[in-house]
Amino acid sequence: MRYVTIKDIAAELGISKSTVSRALNDDAHNVSSETMKKIQETALRMGYRRNEMAVNLRAQSNHVIGISVPEMTTPFCIRFISAAQKHILHNGYRVAIAFSDESSEIEKLNLETFNKSRVDGILINPCHNSANLDIYNSFLNSRVPLVFFDRIIPDLDVSMVRSNDYIKSFFMVEHLIYNGQKRILHLEGPSYIQNAIDRRKGWHDALKKFNLPCGAEYSISGGVLFEDGVHAIEVALERGLEFDSVFCFTETQALGAKRALQERGIRIPDDVAICTMSGTVLSTLVYPQITAVEQQIEEMARIATELLLAKIEDFSSPSKSIVLDSKIIKRASTVNNV
Repeated sequence: MRYVTIKDIAAELGISKSTVSRALNDDAHNVSSETMKKIQETALRMGYRRNEMAVNLRAQSNHVIGISVPEMTTPFCIRFISAAQKHILHNGYRVAIAFSDESSEIEKLNLETFNKSRVDGILINPCHNSANLDIYNSFLNSRVPLVFFDRIIPDLDVSMVRSNDYIKSFFMVEHLIYNGQKRILHLEGPSYIQNAIDRRKGWHDALKKFNLPCGAEYSISGGVLFEDGVHAIEVALERGLEFDSVFCFTETQALGAKRALQERGIRIPDDVAICTMSGTVLSTLVYPQITAVEQQIEEMARIATELLLAKIEDFSSPSKSIVLDSKIIKRASTVNNV
């Protein structure tokens, strides 16, 4: 398909390309109202469409912000994208969304596409602490700002916004202990994700405070998916590990663990209590409902967008690290009388 160009309109009317360009840009100082009307009517009749890519190339800006997320299974990323998009559009930018499916390789390909598309900045929830440092740094070296949200990369000089994962993990495990649980199994997240590291440390330090078992056997690699939670419980039961509660890295993992326990006739919370970080509405759609730490997703999106826009405006402005409070929502999976 061949698009109508300014040259075509100029040839149709027998006038210069510069006059057509000025008229299509509403330059009333250099084009008479009669000529401008004739040019604009001809452009409409011929089906002319403005070449935004060329305009943006001249302005050295596409006015596009990329958002990269690792998953679209839970409502977390969907809510973040929806909230961030409102702020981005309000500020005159458009949005490009990429989904990496928890794969650093796919994330790299998506970021390369953002680069080719000349995005003005990127909001990113990364898949891995170190796998894509080279491409993150290539953006920064080109003065394209990045803002990390939820999961962060500690060694980069970029703005970040996240939740207080360590503190809330500690308090969540304390909640289980105050309820009488003493053998608390942790289904940990991947060791290459920073908030998995922080959440495991919160679990470990809370147990250590109360002199409860916190050895490596009570921390099982649980991944991030529903199937990972199922598998982790199967491993714990096959090992004959005695536990009275399960503290999960993330919600999908907790849903899998819950299913595995209930299919074996293990009652929740009477036999085993269960709770999770990163809870969303999914935790309320099962029986019993799951005790969860819920993040301020909309606030995270607002702050992350503001941090990115500030860096787009002035790349040399200082990077900021913002930590948001989260809320423990106690439900029937840990408390009988809820």
